[in-house]
Amino acid sequence: MRKWPKVVWRVTVLVLVNLIAAGILLNLSGNVPALSKLGSRSDEVTQIQTKLKERGLYAGNIDGIFGTQTQAAVIQFQKQKGLTPDGIAGPATLQALGIGSSQGGGSVTGFSDADLDLLARVVSAESRGEPYEGQVAVAAVILNRIEHPSFPNTLSGVIYQPGAFSCLTDGGINAPVADSAYRASRDAINGWDPSGGAIYYYNPKKSTSQWIFSRPIITVIGEHRFCS
Repeated sequence: MRKWPKVVWRVTVLVLVNLIAAGILLNLSGNVPALSKLGSRSDEVTQIQTKLKERGLYAGNIDGIFGTQTQAAVIQFQKQKGLTPDGIAGPATLQALGIGSSQGGGSVTGFSDADLDLLARVVSAESRGEPYEGQVAVAAVILNRIEHPSFPNTLSGVIYQPGAFSCLTDGGINAPVADSAYRASRDAINGWDPSGGAIYYYNPKKSTSQWIFSRPIITVIGEHRFCS
């Protein structure tokens, strides 16, 4: 039987190894989720557009098509969040938008369904009629208090602290909860804080406390002043 030269064997083995490696890579790539980027069409893109529109960053149609307007809005959002402004909705961008495992129920970043429901009830009662950003800001204030040494370190502790929220005394917390309040609560839990780190807020047309008027104002959203 004719023997092949060593160089032929080496080339043959090298080709086979490369073919096997390429096959493995192709197989693995099929298990990697595609990123939403320019040209993508999916339900995820629809969610991205919805979240960006709620933040006032996207003015186009919510059509599930990742066009140049969506890309520009994603870049603007990424800049706001300190993310790489590449216009691609990768895992970090989706998480910052509140899109992912937190959607559609279940616990959200360490908060139970009961916590989310309680937070949404307060947000709905305290910010009814306010712009969406203002609803997120109210939720953010509540979460900021959890981390602040002057307040209880649990969500229920903050909310049920005596005199903290008028909705607990006027029955507003028992009113039907707006869907936007749930979305706003999720967005705040996922890190969006339009209040700028505020731990207080008030409506100057309704507040009678002279003390709250003395607090340094961080920002104004809708009818609410957010302060430190």
